[in-house]
Amino acid sequence: MRRIELSLAGIKVNFADREDALKRIEDWAGGGTYPVQVVYGPEGCGKTAWLRQSAELLRELGFDVIYINPVERGFVVDVGVEDIRRRLLELLREATDEAWVRAVWAVIDLARELIKVRRDKLAVLIDDAFQAIGLDKAAIYVKGLLGLIEYPPEHYERIIAVAATSEGISKREIGRHRWATLLTIWNMTKDGFKQLYEQLPGNKPDFDIIWRVTGGNPWVLSILLKNHWNVDDAITELIRSKGLGEAIQSLSKGDRELLARAVDDPDMLMSRDGIPLMNRLIELNLIVDNIYPRGKKLWIDEPPPERDTELGIGRFVAWQSPLHREAVKRVLEQVR
Repeated sequence: MRRIELSLAGIKVNFADREDALKRIEDWAGGGTYPVQVVYGPEGCGKTAWLRQSAELLRELGFDVIYINPVERGFVVDVGVEDIRRRLLELLREATDEAWVRAVWAVIDLARELIKVRRDKLAVLIDDAFQAIGLDKAAIYVKGLLGLIEYPPEHYERIIAVAATSEGISKREIGRHRWATLLTIWNMTKDGFKQLYEQLPGNKPDFDIIWRVTGGNPWVLSILLKNHWNVDDAITELIRSKGLGEAIQSLSKGDRELLARAVDDPDMLMSRDGIPLMNRLIELNLIVDNIYPRGKKLWIDEPPPERDTELGIGRFVAWQSPLHREAVKRVLEQVR
């Protein structure tokens, strides 16, 4: 399989790691998906890279492939019916946010048209689209994807329908229904992340230092690159981009005290008093909940360790990366 080229803070790198996640795609290619597969994980953990590499793998396996990412304005349209391909491309090439939202919804209709004509193998990969269409519409969209599988306009050979999200709110909304299987993807493994690190040119800090800051999250690595490996500047950027100063200042004194304890042990949030705060942190994309158990069936790739205090990983709850945790810790120190 050809490894695709990706951009990391403007530096060209090749796709690395995620062997188990790609093996899952091969398994789905052999029998299709039922129901829709919704993959959830920390922002910047590599979901987009995995889906784009999966699109390449599925094309090599003979699938028509539609991949769309309205957040990053990315798409792959490789289908065997020129009219449908042209119409979808025309939608996707429009620059406005409204055009991308229309394109996300149009994918379902055009996929149905493709099934009518081709009756072949089709993969529909939807990447971080729930934020674009509205988190309250995530479950409805997943139901639309399920309709491709359950109620196709014609008999088809095989369909793969996968949607990925970093929005914990949408994950919970989707989980209320029976329209999808929820799977979790974590940051890259240490060995896989080292493959990515070694592709970066020039002088750079020791790998173990970078690992302790990023926890294997490629997006956090890109923040460090943009800030010339200055961790303090990277923390400041994260604080400002997420509005953490205002968010933490708005908490009650009791919640700030609980948050301070959760910096050291995120499982502190798994309590009656902690769950409202945990939900707020999920909205801010700071933590990931419901990460237990670690059984392979529930994870799209290698799960995190059972517990890693250095990386901010508990048994039930984890900080999305060590940098997310450090950003919260710094703000707490400033507002006390």
